[in-house]
Amino acid sequence: MVSAISKLLDRFGGKANGRALKVIGASGQLGYGVPEPALKEGLSREPDFIGADMGSTDIGPYFLGSGDMATAAEQTRRDLRRLLLAARSRDIPLIIGTAGSAGAAPHLKRTLGFVREIAAEEGLHFRLGTIRSDMPRDVVKGAIRAGRVRPLGNIADLTEAEVDASANLVGQAGTEAFIRCLEQDVDVVIAGRACDTGIFAAIPQMLGYPLGPVVHMAKIVECASLCCLPGGRDSILAVLEGDGFVLESMNPARRATPMSVAAHSLYEQADPNVIVEPEGTAQVDRAHYEAVDDRRTRVSGARWVPAAQPTVKLEGSAKVGERAVLLAGSADPRFIEGVRSHVEEVRQVVAELVTDDGVPDYQLSFRVYGIDGVYPWPDPPKVQPREIFVMAECIAPTLDRALAVAKTTKQYLLHHGFPGRLSTSGNLAFPFTPPELVAGAAYRFSAYHVMETDDLAGLFPVEVEML
Repeated sequence: MVSAISKLLDRFGGKANGRALKVIGASGQLGYGVPEPALKEGLSREPDFIGADMGSTDIGPYFLGSGDMATAAEQTRRDLRRLLLAARSRDIPLIIGTAGSAGAAPHLKRTLGFVREIAAEEGLHFRLGTIRSDMPRDVVKGAIRAGRVRPLGNIADLTEAEVDASANLVGQAGTEAFIRCLEQDVDVVIAGRACDTGIFAAIPQMLGYPLGPVVHMAKIVECASLCCLPGGRDSILAVLEGDGFVLESMNPARRATPMSVAAHSLYEQADPNVIVEPEGTAQVDRAHYEAVDDRRTRVSGARWVPAAQPTVKLEGSAKVGERAVLLAGSADPRFIEGVRSHVEEVRQVVAELVTDDGVPDYQLSFRVYGIDGVYPWPDPPKVQPREIFVMAECIAPTLDRALAVAKTTKQYLLHHGFPGRLSTSGNLAFPFTPPELVAGAAYRFSAYHVMETDDLAGLFPVEVEML
C-alpha cells in the first residue's frame, strides 16, 4: 500500500517546481472542538495535507506533571475522529503535534489509544508514525554539567535536582523530527511535545519551498483562524507558492487582513520580528502583507537563518503538594476597605491555630478579585468596588492538611473583627456549601529552559506501526 506522504511527494515530483501547496490548519488546539462547516469548506479546496496542534504550556504545569489531558476525553476523541476520517477519505497526510495537551509519555499513550480505537471502529487502515519527546534525564544532566542549558526568561538555572524532581520532562521536537517520521512512509503522524511550526513546516521543507516563508506560514496557521477579524478557531487554508503564501479562513465570517495577520506576530513571541526554532530562526522584520481581496492576505519576505547550534526547549513539571481552595465574596464596604490587612491578620491567626510553633508547613495565599486578584496592584483602586470575591488557596503536603487550613481560614475570616464592623459575623458570603473545595495536586514548572544539542534525532525517537 502506497502511503499518503509518498503520493503527495510523487504528485510534486519530489520538489516544489513552482507549484502551489495547499495546507489546512484544522484547529488551534485539538480537543476543544473542530467547527464542521469550516473544515468541510477546507476539504472542498482539495488540500495536500491537514495539520493540527493539540497542546501548549498556556494551560500551566498541572497537566504536564499529572499526565492528564486538559481537554475532555469525549471531545478529544470526537475531534480526532473527525480529522482521521477527513484525511483518510482523501488519502492525504494528517500531522498532529503535542499529543494529549502536554506531549509527555502518558499524553501520547492516551492519544494513540484513541487513534487505534477510532481506526478499529471505522475500519481505517494506515501507517501511523509517532514521535516521542520525553527527555533522557542523564542527557539533560550532562548538558547542565557542560554549561549547555540556559533559562528562558528571568528564572533560575536548571539543576540536576530539578531534573530529578520533574514528574515529566519533555523537549519540543522541531521540523527535523517530523521530516524523519514522514520519511518512514507514513499516513498519519502523532507527536509528543513539539513546536507548533514543525507540524506544518515539515512537508513544505521536504519539497524544497523556501524556509523563511514556510516557517512564517507554519507559525500563523497553527492557530487556525486566530489571525483573522474577528479571530476564531475555524480551519484556515494556506496556499504556499513562490516566495510567499496566501491565508484564507474557511469561515466566511472571518477575514484575514494585512493588519490582523501582521498583528499575529505579537502572539507567543518574545520578539515579534523573530520566530525561534530548534534548527534556526525565521526573520519576519521585512515581511510584506498584501490584501488579495477583503478576506485573503498574501505574506512574503520572511528570511531563514540556520542555527549555528541546534537547541531544544525543555519543559518539566514537579509536584508541590495538595491544594484546597476557599471561595467567598463580600459586599460590606468596611470589610472591603481594609481587606488587605484583614487577610494578613487572619493568615497570622491561622498559623498560630493550626501549627504547634507558628511555623507553617503549607502555603496560604489570597487573591481578592476587585482589588488585586488578577494583578498585584501596589495601591488600592481609586473607587472602591461594590463587591469583591475572595479566593484563599492552601497548598500542603497532604489533602487533609490543606483542607484543615482552608476550613480554619474560612471560619476566622468569616468572623474576623475589624474597626467599624457592624455585625459579629457575616463578613463573607458563600456561593455554595461547603465553600472549601478540593483542587487536587499542585504542580510548578521545574524546567523552562533551552538545551544545546548535537543530536536532535537521538532525542526524539520515531516509531511506526500499521493499523
